[in-house]
Amino acid sequence: MNSRDDWTVMVDLIEQVVGEDDLLSTAVQGVRATVREVAPLTRADIAGHTRALLAAATRALAARRGPVEAELSFVEELAVTRASQGVPIEAVLRAIHVAERAIWSRAREVAGANGIHPELLLDARELYEDWAEAVRTRLIAAHRAALAGQRHGASERNAVILRRLLAGGSAAGLAAAEAGLRVSGGLWVTVARVGSVSTADLERVSGAGGAAMIAPVDEFLVGVLDQAPRAAASGVAIGVAGPAEPEELATIHRFAAAALTAAETTGQLGTIHIAQVVVPAALADRADLAAALLDRHGQALTKLGANAEPVVRGVCAWLEADRDTDAAAKSLFVHANTVRNRVQRFTEVTGLDPQTTFGAITAWWLCRAWLAWAV
Repeated sequence: MNSRDDWTVMVDLIEQVVGEDDLLSTAVQGVRATVREVAPLTRADIAGHTRALLAAATRALAARRGPVEAELSFVEELAVTRASQGVPIEAVLRAIHVAERAIWSRAREVAGANGIHPELLLDARELYEDWAEAVRTRLIAAHRAALAGQRHGASERNAVILRRLLAGGSAAGLAAAEAGLRVSGGLWVTVARVGSVSTADLERVSGAGGAAMIAPVDEFLVGVLDQAPRAAASGVAIGVAGPAEPEELATIHRFAAAALTAAETTGQLGTIHIAQVVVPAALADRADLAAALLDRHGQALTKLGANAEPVVRGVCAWLEADRDTDAAAKSLFVHANTVRNRVQRFTEVTGLDPQTTFGAITAWWLCRAWLAWAV
């Protein structure tokens, strides 16, 4: 029985081998030279899938387990991709075998140089073969299904990969590798309303030299980028969050969506990072506290009667103009004295003083909640 320390050394060796850029390049060259059907594919395509498979295998070896569903989902996507490219399943399996042979050949060299017992390397290879057999079985089944007509179009495939990215966790790491996203500097998420921007608009925001995976998700157009987004075209709002590791993308996606909502609420345009609108985003996320606030001041708003909406909108405009009465009056197309009167009336019926810091925050939250819920 090998000790835990011995196994850790073995896994570290495999990670070292897999991480060698020269070795990956050599493996890709070997695949293109040996497997004729794969030769027309780009180096980046072959390298991306090879790197993702090897990373998944290393994680499985470290945990001494077979493939998990997230890894098998990636394998299915690889099968669908190769089927759509017209690559036969036999060629796919040969390509994987050529890459495997290069990796394990290098692992034997490094193991010998580091004094690792051959038996330990054999144990690792046997465990890898068990993992690889399950992967090959899923790969063959998915490839056959794709050829039977169950193929994803390019846009549908992007949507599938994007949803795996946004799920976070280990699935996101595999999806990032498949999408060709560079994760060394962290990933960014952008969220815009469908119809307000196009996929081309978000691609421009991603900037030159960067990679992006963009697709509609419900009523939003969502992008995952591997570099900080550039400024958006005027007249649109795009929520942004990041950078983060692929495993954290579920949280970052939620932050970007919150940034978009907060930007729309406060009337801001452009690429709005969550850190720029953290207060309104935090307030909007607490519907339970907003309900309590509305309940607390329900009678005060009732006292305003028919003037409730003009007063509330006046206070909002005044606060969002940094208490600049003239600017608020201009945005509302009313006289400055009208704005002053509305702020004073609001203060009288609610007991809130919007001239103070926390009074202003509470007043803004109450007004925005009332406008949102009184519809």
